[in-house]
Amino acid sequence: MESITVDHIGTLYVKYQDDLRAVRDAQRTFLRDRGRTMKAQLDDYEAEMTYLLLRDLRPEVVVEIGTFHGWSTMWILSALRDNGAGHLHSFDIVDNVVRNVPRELAADRWTFTQGDIQQHPEKIPAEKTDYLFVDADHGARFARWYIENLFPAVPPRTPASVHDVFHGRRPKPFSEGSVIVKWLADRNIDFLTPSTAKAPQVTEQLALVKKDVGLDEPVRDSDHNPMIFFTLP
Repeated sequence: MESITVDHIGTLYVKYQDDLRAVRDAQRTFLRDRGRTMKAQLDDYEAEMTYLLLRDLRPEVVVEIGTFHGWSTMWILSALRDNGAGHLHSFDIVDNVVRNVPRELAADRWTFTQGDIQQHPEKIPAEKTDYLFVDADHGARFARWYIENLFPAVPPRTPASVHDVFHGRRPKPFSEGSVIVKWLADRNIDFLTPSTAKAPQVTEQLALVKKDVGLDEPVRDSDHNPMIFFTLP
């Protein structure tokens, strides 16, 4: 698998620009029609980077820890639909997502499980996971749990992303972000973030690419994008 770098993401914007344009239009319309009942969590860059990586990786099994109202779920499912393959397994303690994800998008490519995965980790198809997406409890304790229990269970070199890491130039003390960033640093694992607080040069470079291909109109008004993307050892 090619390294997750800003240059690589830039090439994917160009490669999948037509499909991405259609998904962006659909998501924008959905958000407008649902209004406040859809609390979108991902910034455009985070959502688009997730979609583009999934298009390029063509995973058979994606695991999503944390769905909230389903914004990330819809982006992931859109990628699997456009790939014509793959299944998403989503987990959360609340089931808001089932009321938001359109039936035609879920189709036969989505399984949602409600409950605390820390109590039932066996429900996660970890050994089959091709992409891991984490956006749930943002405390240090939960980060230590998935680092110790989930990371070792997925195959080596699995691409992963974790949300709510860089709200500022550094992760918040005693947070999930502080734990995962230290874990990555201890293992010399590089990560990519579109966080405007941590790495404004990333969004500046991608903004130029998006403008060149006509994808610069926002889907949602937000420039808060603290997610990190990396590859597990």
